[in-house]
Amino acid sequence: MPPLKLGVLTDMSSLYADNGGQGSVVAAQMAVDDFGGTVLGRKIEVISADHQNKADIGGAITRRWIENENVEVILDVPNSAVALAVQGITRDKKKLFLATGAATSRLTGDECSQTGIHWTYDTYALSQGTTKAVSKLGVRSWYFLSADYSLGAQLEADSRKVIAAAGGQVVGAVKHPINTPDFSSFLLQAQSSKADAIALADAGGDFINAVKQAGEFGVTKTQKLVGLLVFIADIHSLGLQSAQGLILSSAFYWDLNDDTRAWSKRFIEKTGKVPTMIHAGTYGAVTHYLKSVAAAGSVDGPVVAAKMREIPVNDFMTKDGRIREDGRLVRDMYLFKVKSPEQSRYKFDYYQLLATIPGNEAFKPQEEGGCPLLSKK
Repeated sequence: MPPLKLGVLTDMSSLYADNGGQGSVVAAQMAVDDFGGTVLGRKIEVISADHQNKADIGGAITRRWIENENVEVILDVPNSAVALAVQGITRDKKKLFLATGAATSRLTGDECSQTGIHWTYDTYALSQGTTKAVSKLGVRSWYFLSADYSLGAQLEADSRKVIAAAGGQVVGAVKHPINTPDFSSFLLQAQSSKADAIALADAGGDFINAVKQAGEFGVTKTQKLVGLLVFIADIHSLGLQSAQGLILSSAFYWDLNDDTRAWSKRFIEKTGKVPTMIHAGTYGAVTHYLKSVAAAGSVDGPVVAAKMREIPVNDFMTKDGRIREDGRLVRDMYLFKVKSPEQSRYKFDYYQLLATIPGNEAFKPQEEGGCPLLSKK
């Protein structure tokens, strides 16, 4: 029997490499090893590639994997533009796409797929958590600094709705190129707006650079910086001195409970790095996929996708999660505040839990998402 191939398509070399990257490959392999390494009498093999944050490259790899290399499932894909390209191809080819690294809520909206499952978090849930929480702190006026591609556009759009509902207003916005080293002109525009808060609708290296340069320009003395998509790897890179006080939403934190600590300890031993929600989500998605393959007795994409929706998701980061018809995994999200250096007691002790957001509040109701799968009933 040929091996069952799982493809981790990720950013190995650029601004999202610490959030997904090699850590996602390690997490996928951990899940395979914990499952026993075989399913339906077939050895399970994890392969990986770097999409370089380019939709055409990600699409070409996806086609090659499916058409020439018999890859049955594609995972991770940080970068919403690449993820939308992968979703289109896997939908046509009836292969599974488990989006553990992508953010755009369009993956379960107008671009939803029978064989696409959006696993870890999305732009809607992040805006529901962070933007709502910051609005409650009295922030009334906002300025958006957004990455100029689908992630930034969707994060900003979802957050604008929350701001309007909370009675706030957006006084300005500017788009920046992905992976830009110099945020000075964008930050000066945001500063001159005198908005209460500057919302950073970007991620990874862009988010890190924006926060560092905002500190250098003294922006944070008068305005609140709000990160809409923040990973613990970003906080580690910034250091608590720069990141302290930041409010953020996440699907996972390594130090949340005994189960998260036990899994994270194993991950840290293998990588030397603190696991992000993408790494934890990739482990969970692979585990649930393999359970569903075994239960379905098949690797056929639509058959396994239906079984994944049928079986509840239970692992160290998700308790009784459910995958909806539109492909969204509904699970709790968490609101955190970054600790000060004085509050941190041990390595990677970075977050203080502010609130747990139940899944049915965190994620957009599927009837509001515009997923064409629902209208076929």
